[in-house]
Amino acid sequence: MEVSEHLFRHEWGRLLAALTRTFGAHNLALAEDVAQEAFCRAVEVWGYRGMPANPQAWLMKTAKNCAVDVLRRERTARTFAPELLRYMLSEWTLTSTVETLFSAEAIKDDVLRMMFSCCEPQLPEESQLALILNIVCGFSVDEIAAALLGGQAGAAKRISRAKCTLSEAGRLFNVESQSDFAARLPTVQRALYLLFNEGYHGASRKSVIRKELCQEAMRLAAMLLDHPAGATPDTYALSALMCLDAARLPGRVDVIGELQTLENQDRSSWDHELVVEGLALLGSSASGASVSQYHIEAAIAACHTTASVPAETEWGKVVNLYDALIAVAPSPVVALNRAIAIAQMEGPERGLAEIAVIANRERLATYPFYQAAMGELQFRCGRYGQAREHFHAAIAVARNPAERGFLERRERACAEFAPR
Repeated sequence: MEVSEHLFRHEWGRLLAALTRTFGAHNLALAEDVAQEAFCRAVEVWGYRGMPANPQAWLMKTAKNCAVDVLRRERTARTFAPELLRYMLSEWTLTSTVETLFSAEAIKDDVLRMMFSCCEPQLPEESQLALILNIVCGFSVDEIAAALLGGQAGAAKRISRAKCTLSEAGRLFNVESQSDFAARLPTVQRALYLLFNEGYHGASRKSVIRKELCQEAMRLAAMLLDHPAGATPDTYALSALMCLDAARLPGRVDVIGELQTLENQDRSSWDHELVVEGLALLGSSASGASVSQYHIEAAIAACHTTASVPAETEWGKVVNLYDALIAVAPSPVVALNRAIAIAQMEGPERGLAEIAVIANRERLATYPFYQAAMGELQFRCGRYGQAREHFHAAIAVARNPAERGFLERRERACAEFAPR
């Protein structure tokens, strides 16, 4: 029996955070081994007995028991968390101490502590991001490479070096440290942004949507909002963006599993409670003096989610927001989305002209919706042969069956319209 991806994503970070707090940051590898052992036991036992009524509690209890076994077996052979060491040496206090460390409230604090511990100042930001995605979010090396637009070998080395740095630090971050908290918060926010994006339109080979990643990002963002120092305007804006985008998830794939463009989505299927929540969070984000990437992206999402039909979309406002976004967070993907918005407002020829001048356009080579956008705009210009070539190129870099199916349908549409 396989452990579901949703359960793994949700529980991996919680288990590892509690185990690292128990063993100490210098025993990170041991904490990972014990967390992995808990999941392996789940596969073995659940395959025979079936999944328990509360799989989360089962995993946590198993990890806790494994931790007690390790502490008993190795407490004279290695050092554990310094601040807890005196409780580990006595059998009278060992079990009760571990019970306390694995309580729900303690684990919640430990997950937050773990996220901020990954942001060691001596690490480059990309390494900090990779570490959070790997340790807290359970991302594989492949997923991290895709999320950070890099190679797998480089991602593996980055994670390995970052783990060594975290272990050598010998301590976990104190979430009550106000100044350090503020310095590390932007990297934590960006990691959650990447986590959500990977679920919303990432590079999974299996599915075009990974709802469990979006849910996990939203849960961790809510945890940030619960912390007094984490409830900043940027965190409110990030949470707003997640809610507004997640609201549209039900419409991204139709009942037969086919990917739908924003224009063709069934808007009645959108989660309007999430829209209301997202708009409220966006309102709360306006208390600061500065405007972040998350503010602007949330405002763009609001333009889409508040339009009851495609024709009501305020494309002029969307283009202006993309102009602002490029100023604070330039990237080829942002420039591509801006060009598409301009095409919606001023026509396909204008959109193609904007795409042609995108800086660092070569970074979009493996992004299927770059070629798809070119194909769509050529199609709207009536150049069906050129459109077909672009859709064919997009199919070659499609990342999952839903993307491939969508692009193949567009390629066939070109063949139907092309003169014979």
